[in-house]
Amino acid sequence: MKILLVEDELSLGDYIKKGLSEAGFLVEHQTTGLGGYHALMTEDFNVVIMDVMLPDVSGFELVRNYRAAGKLTPVLFLTAKDDLSDRVKGIEIGGDDYLTKPFAFAELLVRIKNLLRRVNQTDYVSTVLQIADLKMDIAKRTVTRGEQPIKLTAKEFALLQFFLERQGEVLPRSVIASQVWDINFDSDTNVIDVAIRRLRIKIDDDFDTKLIHTVRGMGYRLDGIDSNDINSNNISSNDDSDITAVRP
Repeated sequence: MKILLVEDELSLGDYIKKGLSEAGFLVEHQTTGLGGYHALMTEDFNVVIMDVMLPDVSGFELVRNYRAAGKLTPVLFLTAKDDLSDRVKGIEIGGDDYLTKPFAFAELLVRIKNLLRRVNQTDYVSTVLQIADLKMDIAKRTVTRGEQPIKLTAKEFALLQFFLERQGEVLPRSVIASQVWDINFDSDTNVIDVAIRRLRIKIDDDFDTKLIHTVRGMGYRLDGIDSNDINSNNISSNDDSDITAVRP
């Protein structure tokens, strides 16, 4: 699940992003209204968290234009103002929920989950992602391969979710780093390779059909192709067996 957070208070934005990331969400944080609106119109999100009082343009105005463009992604407004008129206005222009600062992170998380549930039952059920015999239930935070449950850390869960949402695509290390770790890729570190090796141990090593493949010189791909068919195009089902530690 991918969330857009538009919040100009850096400390609050970092706090929200950290908490949501630990809860397994992919979070894009924009600190200006224009940056947020560009992200809204060019990317797909499951939920939008929108601060009302942004430095360049009102969050209300952004959502009004977003809805006018026919976009239906649920929006949760954040604001320091607790006026009834503001809450009513936020809902009238297309907001789905309204949370007043300061707030407890647990309440924000519950509200986000409720928005996902309310979008409609069909979309909520579709939070199950699958390739071959591997299934991920995003809502229940579970992963299974065949009948075997697989325990993942929060970061491994986010990494696998990213692969599942982009299955069949070759994903460069730089893209994985920016989308899952929210960092710029440093070619001198093998943190991405180590994380993928650890994920492979859990979802691939005990199974005949390998799902994570290395495309040499390009990145990684999640695909259900049988390993016996992987013999060309510089694709390997596993070429990182010697990776054991993260280089600084």
